[in-house]
Amino acid sequence: MTIDSLNRQRVLHLLESFARGDLEAALSCCTDDVDFLTHAPIDILPHMVPRHGKEELRALWQTVWSRYSEIRYKAPHVLADGDEVATYLHTYFRKRSNDRIVQFDMAVFYTFRGGLVAQIREIIDSYDLVQQVLEREIGPLIAGAQTDGV
Repeated sequence: MTIDSLNRQRVLHLLESFARGDLEAALSCCTDDVDFLTHAPIDILPHMVPRHGKEELRALWQTVWSRYSEIRYKAPHVLADGDEVATYLHTYFRKRSNDRIVQFDMAVFYTFRGGLVAQIREIIDSYDLVQQVLEREIGPLIAGAQTDGV
């Protein structure tokens, strides 16, 4: 097995562990000093601030699981190049509060060190995500805010 295919399988294992709620198995795929960054509006999603280390990542993942009862992924693209793995994911999160599905696409980039994930970088369509989380169109709010500011 090549390092590319091995790291690809490691990422899929991490995703599968997280999706079934086995946070300890997912964290076991990471270095103790794992670095996590997502590009999301933290004023609306304050739990999505940058995280450093397993304890902070565990806290983030526990917060996510406290808000969602089910998490599913489809990974149509997983590309590996040595210690770098890039994924394109279709994600589905079922809200605990009302069973609504929040569905969004994201790109996630993983960097390995010593066979473990040392860095996670996420890029999310945050405009679409925020509308689904808030369950309302935000375009008029943005347009209204710009008009009021003139």
